[in-house]
Amino acid sequence: MKITGTQAIMKCLKEQNVNVIFGFPGGAVIDLYDEIMRTEWLTHVLVRHEQAAVHAADAYARVRGEVGVALVTSGPGATNTVTGIASAYLDSIPMVVFTGQVPTALIGNDAFQEVDIVGITRPCTKHNYLVKDPKDLVPTIREAFHIARTGRPGPVLIDLPKDVMAAMITFPEEKPIRMRTYRPTYEPHPGQIEKACQAMLHAKRPVLYIGGGVIASNASDEVTELGRKLSIPVTMTLMGLGGFPGTDPLSLGMLGMHGTYYANMAVAECDLLIAVGARFDDRVTGRIDAFAPEAEIIHIDIDPASISKNVEVDIPIVADCRQAVAAMNSWFNRAKDFDRDKVAQRHEPWLEKIRGWKDKHPLGYLEETDVIKPQFVVEKLHELTHGDAIITTEVGQNQMWAAQFYQFNKPRHFMTSGGLGVMGYGFPAAIGAQMAAPDKVVIDIAGDGSIQMNIQEMATARQYHCPVKIAILNNNYLGMVRQWQELFYDKRYSNTTLDVAPDFVALARAYGAVGLRATKPSEVEPVIKEALATDNLVIMDFVISREEGVYPMVPAGKATTEMLLV
Repeated sequence: MKITGTQAIMKCLKEQNVNVIFGFPGGAVIDLYDEIMRTEWLTHVLVRHEQAAVHAADAYARVRGEVGVALVTSGPGATNTVTGIASAYLDSIPMVVFTGQVPTALIGNDAFQEVDIVGITRPCTKHNYLVKDPKDLVPTIREAFHIARTGRPGPVLIDLPKDVMAAMITFPEEKPIRMRTYRPTYEPHPGQIEKACQAMLHAKRPVLYIGGGVIASNASDEVTELGRKLSIPVTMTLMGLGGFPGTDPLSLGMLGMHGTYYANMAVAECDLLIAVGARFDDRVTGRIDAFAPEAEIIHIDIDPASISKNVEVDIPIVADCRQAVAAMNSWFNRAKDFDRDKVAQRHEPWLEKIRGWKDKHPLGYLEETDVIKPQFVVEKLHELTHGDAIITTEVGQNQMWAAQFYQFNKPRHFMTSGGLGVMGYGFPAAIGAQMAAPDKVVIDIAGDGSIQMNIQEMATARQYHCPVKIAILNNNYLGMVRQWQELFYDKRYSNTTLDVAPDFVALARAYGAVGLRATKPSEVEPVIKEALATDNLVIMDFVISREEGVYPMVPAGKATTEMLLV
């Protein structure tokens, strides 16, 4: 029996266990939206801007560990997704984005709302498709989900001409996906595991450096076991926060441009650096020639293109992080010459040196009695949520303060645009996270500049009863750029002062949400407690110290040991 292309799409979504999608309708996808209305098992979340649909799908994927799905129309609907797709690509987030397209006969004729979205997104998708033949529709969707979730995850785009969705087709039976040129390596090479474990067995000053790949591969338990088994201090990238418990004595917190003093110093002086699911981003390494200069480097990554891409490594391991680290744990469990107590004793001078760095330069800030410090707000959020909330962020100072002062003990509890750095990511991401985990507290830590990028999504949160809490760290500046202007441009604050700003409390009320404000430190805790007790969307407007900076800070072009401190 033949069915329409739109019916086939819905069957594919059910086949892939998709039950929530984020989108915005239009003429090119109106038939598909009509089919969605007939479908009881699927929840469609109507966003107010297509960029928000992709950010929400991104966070949904991160929280659930599944493929996120977004659906938009052709032309401007499709182009509005590009920022979200590029962000998901750099952060390796599994996602399938469906875009409408004009009928195949009109492609290339500059038809109304026609755009070559396949060409536009080719550099920022893992793969993309234009479906020209109806018989290719179902195989393409199945292949897209396979590509999105396997290997190094990433976004895949499927462009759907209107006539292809209207065509009558026979729904083919599901078959195993086999792609001749795409075969990710999951199992580590035993010889490379042996080399890596021998290096770890004899290292005196090792450091585990973990990134987003640990989260993506669900390797947190294995990494935690390895770090504790060998008494190895662990530092995390922005994307790796939560991959190792932030409150563990072995945790060094985040490294890099705004990393902790002790994390950066430990990496600079280690004799073995074990990189797991991290890509040696420039914000982590600083000046390459000064990064871990004394270290032998082990690098585990499922993407062979990431190995030695930025930093030359000594022991490469192309594999799934979880499988590779599990193999290392098994090796040590079997090794006759491995004595856990002796290894811990050998590492004790190294750990003592790190404790000295922590005592000398702890992660902190100068407290004041009459003005709210943003770090204090984040610390209170951690305290009052018992560290168990899902935190999303915008980008800028708010993002770094969240990373520094909210200690993440679990994976999939921190959502941020790491690689692309998208202002406006946090709020739609919070909606996606809340849809993925309805029973969790979800907080978007935002700046007063970045929250305005997608503030219209308050309507989405209200419509779908998402009781997200927005904590605005309000300094009437584009804070991170202002900080650079203060330090390197003689305080010439060119276009970073937000002279006209909304009353966020009144704006919340206009959307039927709750607005709260704190202007002094004593008001911070009551405001947070009231927000957490409120079953509604809440904006918390914290009027903070206007020229507070994010420290430590590594200036551009400097080594990570050349930090500016508080």
